[in-house]
Amino acid sequence: MTASPADLRARAQTASGHLPALILSAERLAAMIAPGAHGLRRGGPGEDFWQYRPAGPGDTARSIDWRRSARSDTQFVRDREAQTAQAVGLWISAGQGMGYAGAADRPTKSDRAQLLALALAMVLLRGGEKVGLLGQPARAGRVQADRLAEQIATMVAARGDADAPPVDLLRPNQRLVILSDFLDDPAWVQGLLSRAAGIGVKGVLMQVLDPDEEVFPWSGAVLFRSLSGAIRHDSRDAGGLREAYLARLFERRDWLRRQATGAGWQFGHHCTGHPPATALSWLYQVLAD
Repeated sequence: MTASPADLRARAQTASGHLPALILSAERLAAMIAPGAHGLRRGGPGEDFWQYRPAGPGDTARSIDWRRSARSDTQFVRDREAQTAQAVGLWISAGQGMGYAGAADRPTKSDRAQLLALALAMVLLRGGEKVGLLGQPARAGRVQADRLAEQIATMVAARGDADAPPVDLLRPNQRLVILSDFLDDPAWVQGLLSRAAGIGVKGVLMQVLDPDEEVFPWSGAVLFRSLSGAIRHDSRDAGGLREAYLARLFERRDWLRRQATGAGWQFGHHCTGHPPATALSWLYQVLAD
């Protein structure tokens, strides 16, 4: 069933009510990370020092750093690091499973993923990068941060427990950050990474889970039901499922890590029971490498 324009408008208005809190939280989180332009890790036009290297054919006398060269018998050139704004695309799963929180005092997985995405965008934008949601134009500047905040805050949940980014929205030579719980059928990950490798897209897979999903604390008779209601499992001995569940979780993470590594991507995971600053710092660093 397709939602009517009135329904969509009502959802957007409800979601936008959380916008000020999301922006404030993201700004506080982003302030913990020192912004800086991302170098391309090679010599070229730029302001930052990169390395000293021995002078070679083609280097002019003007390019030689005579102060550094005076300390040895070799002439050295002072290279600067090339700096080019990179386009970073963000995709946040809107699957209904992302709405799970194991306790009232915890954020949902969706809330935490949205916070991380917006805070990361703010840090990147302060460093001069271009950022946008996947499928939307990547732009630079403060106005883009406000635009992203509104787009993220008004995201509408998918109809099912999980979703996947459309591979046809990938663009050559961009960086991509995917935030999801990756608990559903992960076959789409292979298709995404295969397409990405073919057009020079690098990026990060970040798994976001609730503490309950990390340790499986249940025991006794438990009715497990997905948030969409599509999946139900009535267990009389939930504790007996713990070992098998944790083994499957570790297998899934190992598989995701291998898939990411094979495509030149990075894989990380974050628990909503932990401070978000650690995850944000990691995301920023791997994008800078």
